[in-house]
Amino acid sequence: MIHHVILGAGPAGVIAAETIRKHAPQDTITVIGDEPEPSYSRMAIPYLLMGNIDERGTYLRKSPKHFEDLKINVLVAPVNTVQVATKKVVLEGGESIAFDTLLIATGAHPVHPPIPGIDSAGVHTCWTLADARAIMALAKPGARVLQLGAGFIGCIIMEALSSCGVKLSVVEMGDRMVPRMMGPTAGGMIRDWVDAKGVEVFTGTRVESIEAGTPLNVRLSNGRVMQADLVISAAGVRPAIGFMKDSGVTCLLGVLTDEHLQTNVPGIYAAGDCAEAFDKVSGKAVVSAIQPNAAEQARVAALNMVAYARGQALMAELKGVTQINVLDTLGLISTSFGDWQGVAGGEHVELTDKAQGRHLSLQFKDDVLIGCNSVGWTEHVGVMRGLVEGQVKLGAWKDTLMNDPTQLMQAYLDSAQAQGSWSGAQDERRR
Repeated sequence: MIHHVILGAGPAGVIAAETIRKHAPQDTITVIGDEPEPSYSRMAIPYLLMGNIDERGTYLRKSPKHFEDLKINVLVAPVNTVQVATKKVVLEGGESIAFDTLLIATGAHPVHPPIPGIDSAGVHTCWTLADARAIMALAKPGARVLQLGAGFIGCIIMEALSSCGVKLSVVEMGDRMVPRMMGPTAGGMIRDWVDAKGVEVFTGTRVESIEAGTPLNVRLSNGRVMQADLVISAAGVRPAIGFMKDSGVTCLLGVLTDEHLQTNVPGIYAAGDCAEAFDKVSGKAVVSAIQPNAAEQARVAALNMVAYARGQALMAELKGVTQINVLDTLGLISTSFGDWQGVAGGEHVELTDKAQGRHLSLQFKDDVLIGCNSVGWTEHVGVMRGLVEGQVKLGAWKDTLMNDPTQLMQAYLDSAQAQGSWSGAQDERRR
């Protein structure tokens, strides 16, 4: 009997297991997670903090018998090592599980900053349901909350906390908010917006130490000492692949895969936030930790796992890694697509109206839009994504956009229609 083992019970692991079951009804499938809760979406945790949903609302599948009905075995146990030579997964308790194919879908875990006092009571990450429970117990109206980090995840957490009525301060080491997604102008505009909403933001600032107690005393690099009832560490995440050390599977930032999501070891695959997948658009292997990527990578990996186990050719291919971020920061919408910082030899145009809270930045290589940023510019979000991901050749429209970036929609309709990549272009133009 063929045995597929999946490490990770998040979105990638769940979708992979369901895909395998659909295409291989008789194969044995085992999903191994390391949290006691049913499979859930981390992206739903902010809505839990806001009170919009309860814990069941975070669950990926609502039926408690979902996996039982699909005859998918689910284990809760941390993984110790993966043994490539013997094709076994060794759990921390010493138990080993043999596999014919293996999917690494262990996601990411929060970065643990080397700050004295970071392990004090009242300091929490915001990554698990257990974290959410601890935060909700402390984030009462009027509570003083200090958050480390104003990146993409940090801004989502900030949105949730602000709805709880806390007094919120945010500390960001970078010179602007969302520094890995936004340039200086855009990041500065987001900071101005957040500040106007009553959230105190310190950029270019580090937390130097946290003194335990009630309240916590937090010393900042700007000389201030702040008191907090709750400190949230949102200093970023990294792939959770420590157990892969010395396995023989090539790992860089994440587990390195090819277009089939297969690693350097035949029969072993990776998907989701722990995978470093080849992106045909940029020509690079990238970790892009967003749920749409996890879902598509899991689907492709699962199809190839079924094929590999039967000695068939690997046919399913990843078309590309979606490099998109759309962020709602206290009501201000910002976006980042592709190579938003540009590339050597490329061209760049910006349009900024700070009074209206609008900013648009376009990056070109030859006549292709390879990346862009926007703040408060919601009408062209779909068009920007379509141009970047479709690698649409703009021809003369590129020069037009260099002079007037607001012509994105017309440029997309004309260029994409000419290349047959948007079948509804003519109908759209007639409206």
